[in-house]
Amino acid sequence: MKLKNENGAFSPCENGKERAGKLTVVGAGPGDVELITLKGIRALQNADVVLYDALATTELLEYAPQAEHIFVGKRKGCYSYQQEQINELIVSRAKSYGHVVRLKGGDPFVFGRGAEEIEYAAKQGLEVEMVPGISSCLSVPAAQNIPVTKRGSSESFWVITGTTKEHKLSNDVRLAAKSSATVVILMGMSKLPQIIELFKKEGKSETPIAIIQNGTRADEKIGVGTFASIKEEVARQELANPAIIIIGEVVRHRERILEIQEKYSEPELVF
Repeated sequence: MKLKNENGAFSPCENGKERAGKLTVVGAGPGDVELITLKGIRALQNADVVLYDALATTELLEYAPQAEHIFVGKRKGCYSYQQEQINELIVSRAKSYGHVVRLKGGDPFVFGRGAEEIEYAAKQGLEVEMVPGISSCLSVPAAQNIPVTKRGSSESFWVITGTTKEHKLSNDVRLAAKSSATVVILMGMSKLPQIIELFKKEGKSETPIAIIQNGTRADEKIGVGTFASIKEEVARQELANPAIIIIGEVVRHRERILEIQEKYSEPELVF
């Protein structure tokens, strides 16, 4: 049951008693609108307010036609809201309207700051819930037939942010370059020249690398090569953010599948 407060907004009530409101952080998945979970859709259908990011597909807002929609993301380096402002907006809207859904691309707990927002909301007395999303670090390569692990090729994988909060290349990339594991780098395109040099210094000039821009979306682009050739491929394909970098022998699986499909596809019948 919801009752209107003195300002005409809805206040969340339970057994006639006002509550502080609720925050549900929802992972929207990698971009394809069909890759959100059913639980995520149900949260949107029950939302009073939706705060959404640039990486969350706006088509998903159609599942919350009754809610107020507020864009709080970043586009081309410009922030509509700083993180502290988003935190305050979550709390104020939840206390005024009831149920706030924070819609974030991928999985909010994988470099998505979802944990920070939930912690802040909980400290302000809000009920909180997390709805996991399909992370782009797994799904975007998979959609291009690149597994992050494969028997005989890779026994483990690293998922690393390319850029730290100090706007520097993560030191974990240096450590990963010494490993035989698959390496998936998010938010790393601005540091690509440094990444290339690190892996070349480890003797990995011929190691396969794939870069996928706008993964699982209609405007998806992919460039595949080695560390010796990827700069030219990026320039040729005009690849830029948002993109994911996948490094390792597993990248060859994509080419292998394409070869198998071509070999075993049925020839067109001519009458």
